Amino acid sequence: MLMGADPLVLARVQFALTAGTHFMFVALTLGLATLVALTQTRAAVSGSAVHERMVRFWGQLYVINYAVGIVTGLVMEFQFGMSWSGLSRVTGNVFGAPLALETIVAFFVESTFLGLWIFGWDRLNRWVHLALIWVVTLTAYLSAYFVLVANGWLQRPVGFVMVDGVARLDDVGALLANPTALLAFFHVLFGGLLTAGFFMAGVSGFHLLRRTAEVEFFRRSMRIGLLTVMVSVMPVVVFGGMQFQYAQPTKTGGRKAAAAVADFTARFGPDDYRPPVLAGVGEALMMTMWMLMLLVAAVALVKFPFGRWLVRGRVFHVLMIAAVPLPYVAMVAGWVFREVGRQPWMVYGVLKTRDALSPGVGSGTVTVSFAAFSVLFAVLFGVNAWLLARFARRGPEGVGLGAPPPAEPAAPVMSPTF
Repeated sequence: MLMGADPLVLARVQFALTAGTHFMFVALTLGLATLVALTQTRAAVSGSAVHERMVRFWGQLYVINYAVGIVTGLVMEFQFGMSWSGLSRVTGNVFGAPLALETIVAFFVESTFLGLWIFGWDRLNRWVHLALIWVVTLTAYLSAYFVLVANGWLQRPVGFVMVDGVARLDDVGALLANPTALLAFFHVLFGGLLTAGFFMAGVSGFHLLRRTAEVEFFRRSMRIGLLTVMVSVMPVVVFGGMQFQYAQPTKTGGRKAAAAVADFTARFGPDDYRPPVLAGVGEALMMTMWMLMLLVAAVALVKFPFGRWLVRGRVFHVLMIAAVPLPYVAMVAGWVFREVGRQPWMVYGVLKTRDALSPGVGSGTVTVSFAAFSVLFAVLFGVNAWLLARFARRGPEGVGLGAPPPAEPAAPVMSPTF
């Protein structure tokens, strides 16, 4: 049935699938790395054994999510050359710059120091080991910033000139300080913390609901998760709302939208310059999820001061388990609103999406790659969910991260022969 579909539609849906799935990995990675770093700081300063065990447990879940997420990111990058070579040909000198910085400056540093952190347990000084996880965390945010600089330029292209039909970067400062990138960065930062907070509270609620023997461990973890949710739930909507002042005129409606449509029609010819209905659906779903998260945060605020309630509140434990998907749904819905609302533009007011499609891409080629990517990402998403659930269910007793290698059996002592 897909063989006769429009190649442009298939290519867009394919990239939406890969980018949206990858973004869900990124959010948990950003937030969980921060909470692990803060917990390890507490453990290093206080010498608390329970906090050190928390670092190992939550750090192991972070490493699992990071490792599988890397694969989804690498697969996504291939599509720029496979399906969207027009974007690279016309705007690669500008759009490609922050992506190159993300790969060279941030990604390689992050992955290198993460490897040192993973294998440096009990081999490095505790302060050096602590510094490693903070480097990992900060470079993770630097990586997210560069990606959002690239995406922000698609939304609001600045700092460039067109020379012979090709975009040339002429103002690096304008590119790096683009408000659509900066506000989106802080929106994603608190969105990642919100995701990690719900994840930590949900896993803790699962163990407390089962009457775990690790009560103190998961009571403290629950408090960290709930505190993160309460601290992040308002900033995430504030930075999200601030982005509306830079929204494309065609998104806003009214006279500005009509004027923008008339201008685009005069410059580029007739087209449907209004955002699709799906963009509005994404916005409504995003706000609905946020209101539900705010309600959960209000309940958490009431229960937070009472440690016994956190341990014994079985209905509350079920609520926190059920709330884990809320930030994920909100993120995907918000991403749909941001990206679909830009259509029919790949680079707003500069390059249309259909003109960014690679020449010669037929429905048969895109259908095969779409089917392959769909299966691959479904497998990766399922494997990640299974691994997280498996190792989260085991609890701190089943943690392998930082555990000393098993001792080798002693060689038998041979009695002397006379």
